[in-house]
Amino acid sequence: MELSLTLPKMEHHILFSNLDQVKRVSERFLLSLESRFAESVVMSQVGDLVLHHRAALRGAYIPYITNMMYQETLIRRLLQGNREFVEVLRKLEGDPVCQRQNLKSFLVLPFQRITRLRILLENILKLTPSDTEAVVSLKGSIAAIHQIVMECDHGVQCLKQTEELVHLDKLVDFGSVKSIPLISRGRHLLHEGSLHQVIVEGSPHGKSMISLKDIYLHLFNNLLLLSLRDVGCFSVLDYSVFPAHVEVGQLKTELLGLPAESFLLRLSQNHAGVPIAFILAADTSSDRETWIKALSSETDEKNTQDQ
Repeated sequence: MELSLTLPKMEHHILFSNLDQVKRVSERFLLSLESRFAESVVMSQVGDLVLHHRAALRGAYIPYITNMMYQETLIRRLLQGNREFVEVLRKLEGDPVCQRQNLKSFLVLPFQRITRLRILLENILKLTPSDTEAVVSLKGSIAAIHQIVMECDHGVQCLKQTEELVHLDKLVDFGSVKSIPLISRGRHLLHEGSLHQVIVEGSPHGKSMISLKDIYLHLFNNLLLLSLRDVGCFSVLDYSVFPAHVEVGQLKTELLGLPAESFLLRLSQNHAGVPIAFILAADTSSDRETWIKALSSETDEKNTQDQ
């Protein structure tokens, strides 16, 4: 209660998330184990109990662990900027009941518990005779906990990707280019970086004049964004659906008198719905190959066209 008085309700919710639910689920699971233990000091099996509680474990642990990114960010901010919170927290952490553990160590316990549960079940399986009925439920329970851990990891990754889009959305200016919502379900950044746009212009004497203009590319799983970068902000020049309307091609750079690390980028439909091509050059051969691979790679992940 003393700690909650130092925080707005929203920050208190972010900090402790659905810990009450995690606590209730853990207690029910523990009671099931204790009941089984009361039947016999040597428990015949525990896998069936895990399977019985897996829906409740999933419902409690996935939201909590997914929220841990916000939780950690908030703790850092509170420790740096909320003096009242820091003073109360130090007093609470100094209580003997905490056994010299800080708040962070308590908040990470649910994550540690769900991962250690899988390890515990795997070790039990190693010691269980293969011809017993317990093996089937143990394997099922290990798979169930593994699935929960994987969903937790997926939730964290999705949250990070969304946060990345939210941050980038604040820096992107479409200007005269038709704007599109950058924050979109399923969209995430694959690769980004600076390249040089090679501009070839003819001259009265028949010789081509070549100039370079810095250009910044954001490659998402379903969108390619080309911009001019200026002090952390990005002014959009063009964009296209990726990979459907994006192609890369090799160039005979020496014959054409182009920079050695040049390649061709074709957009069969750009933001205006018309085809356009760019000659781009990287600083090094490895950067060039990385971009060519990223822009031409065909993976199931990149086939997402949701905009």
